[in-house]
Parts: sequence; C-alpha cells; structure tokens
Amino acid sequence: MPYDLGATARMTAQCRDPDGTATTAATAVVTVTLPDGSTATPAAVETTTPGTYRADYVTEQPGRHTVRWQFTGPAHAYTDVLDVRPEQSPALFSLADGREHVNLKNTREDDELRYWINVTTRAVEIFTGPVVVRPVTEDHHMGGAQSLALRQRPVLAVTALVPLLDGGTTYDPDRLNVDSVAGIVTRKDGGLLRGPLRATYTAGRPVIPDNITGAGRIILQHLWRTQRPSRGGALAGGGDDYSVTESIPGLGYAIPNRAMQLLAPDDQGPGLA
Repeated sequence: MPYDLGATARMTAQCRDPDGTATTAATAVVTVTLPDGSTATPAAVETTTPGTYRADYVTEQPGRHTVRWQFTGPAHAYTDVLDVRPEQSPALFSLADGREHVNLKNTREDDELRYWINVTTRAVEIFTGPVVVRPVTEDHHMGGAQSLALRQRPVLAVTALVPLLDGGTTYDPDRLNVDSVAGIVTRKDGGLLRGPLRATYTAGRPVIPDNITGAGRIILQHLWRTQRPSRGGALAGGGDDYSVTESIPGLGYAIPNRAMQLLAPDDQGPGLA
C-alpha cells in the first residue's frame, strides 16, 4: 500500500543462492530511485531470519519510487516499487467516514480501505471533474483565440498564464474572466489570447455536494464488497442495491447504477483524461 509523504517505508528482501535457498550475503545494498531521478541508499541490515534483509527509508517525494536490492556472495538481485501519496489527501471523504459506511468495527484494514477510497475518488472525478481542491498546470498549444478552455473544472482561480515560447505574452490573472463551471478563460478587454500558453490554476469543489459524496459511498461499498466472498462463496455486492447492469465506457462494470444516478446533476460526460 502507498506510504504517506514523510512516513518511513520499511523495505524487505531476501538474498537467495542459485538453489533458491535464503542465505546470508557478503554485502547487501539497496538503492531507492525517487520520482525526480535522484537516489538514496538507506542502510540494509540482516534481520534475525538468515538471508532476510531490511532497510528503512524516510519518504521525501510523492510518486512512484523504484527499489533495487543488490547482493554479493552469493550474487542476487531484487527489484520492487513503492508509492508515496502527496501531502494533500486525494480522498473524497475521510477514512473514518469510509470505515463507518462499510461497517468496519476496527482499524486492521485501514490501509486497504484508504486505497479503495482513493480509487473511488478517481472514479467519481472521471465524471464530475475535480472534487478535491488541487493545483493544476497544463499547456495549451494554440495560436490566437478569443478564449482558452481549461481541461479540469470547476475552476476556482487562475493563478498564472504565461507563454511557452520566448517573447510571448504573460497575462495578468486580474485581467482575465474565468467561467468556473465551463472552465473558459477570456480577456476582460476582449482581446485575443496568443499562445502557446501554460496555465496554472486551482480546480475542485471547496464544498462537495451530498449527491457526490453519496455516490462515492455507494461506489466504495460496491468495490469493498466485491473484494470479499460472501458466505455462499460467490462475490458479494451483486444484490439489487448495488447491481451494475450496464457497462460504462472506460470503467466496465465498476460503477453501480444508483451511483451514476446520483452523479447525473454534476456529470461532465465520461472522460478518462
């Protein structure tokens, strides 16, 4: 499961001889490659189990990390990955709310539940656009135009609109009109926006409507139940309350019909960008 930014990631690996038997190595080195390409080499130590090694790394950047173990005497190698969440939570609702909705009485499965809450958030945002408030930076390769259509909406504020090419025009955000719902940017003086341009803005919903959080809870419970066999041995989640009778482009049968009905007032049209 992903780690929170700033948390300690505990990594483990086994050194195995050519016969596949775990054995103590002469040397053990672990290299963590961060998302920006830099590397870290936390100390690798053998545990009380011969051939099993451990290394602790304090996470510094969000994103995908590559972990490479290299052993000598005997020669052995192992490659893995670890993911780090951004500092700002990407979740539609809290862990406590999710736990209550799926009727968990303890915290033993919190890491897995957090994962499925984030999956649920992504599924909802495919249809509604950003729900969680976040900064966005995107490039627009255009000539001269009366308006610029931002890709993530609703738009809360444009913070910068700058040229991608030397000699281009930088536009003062205070001199721009922004249609929050449509994501359309125009100049207040009616002039053209001349590109190519890089737009930096904030998108999302400071107040999330109940129909969106309600749909998210239905999706979460559907996904959570399908991970756990019912008492009869079949996959749970197939009852009338959470049935999925129509395939949704790009998502198959992941979204229950009731959730889609709740999202309808805010549906921007399925788009997997």
